[in-house]
Amino acid sequence: MDVDSSVKKAYEAILSGDYEQAIQRFEEAISLDPENGALYHKCSITCARSGKWQKALHYAEQAVLLDSEHEEYGYHLQTVRAKAIVSDAEQLLSQSPANAEHALSMLIEASRMDPLNMEALLLLGSVYSSLRRYDEGAAYAREAVRLDPEHAAARRLYTELKRKSRALRAYGQRSKRKRNR
Repeated sequence: MDVDSSVKKAYEAILSGDYEQAIQRFEEAISLDPENGALYHKCSITCARSGKWQKALHYAEQAVLLDSEHEEYGYHLQTVRAKAIVSDAEQLLSQSPANAEHALSMLIEASRMDPLNMEALLLLGSVYSSLRRYDEGAAYAREAVRLDPEHAAARRLYTELKRKSRALRAYGQRSKRKRNR
């Protein structure tokens, strides 16, 4: 089998929805031409599509190492790194007790790396909400709505955080008035 045949079979597998087979075919092509950054890049994209983030990260890093001139390889690497960070932050948040502050710093870094990462924006809004930092959470939820105005969860989160923020401010003003009497 040659590189072109392996790549062709990988694309055929993608078209039939068999990402596992596609990854195997790209890996086969890589073994035949290990200095070809484009093959690593294509394999990384396929791994990302199938949710294999660590593998996607490995291949994206290899693509950039082999061919750093391609801006798209660097951009893809950033988005994969951001997704991996979001995944790690989700793990932190699922632990008991959750380490929300550390998860926040990870999510902020992920959203900086990939400003279009909706998952990072929504998680940031939710984590800030859990910390009763509603204005900060609303800013991230608003950004998610700006990116995708039809995203129902983003709209709900933004509305909820704005409501909680107003309620907290109103409570603070009532408390202040009581103290000043």
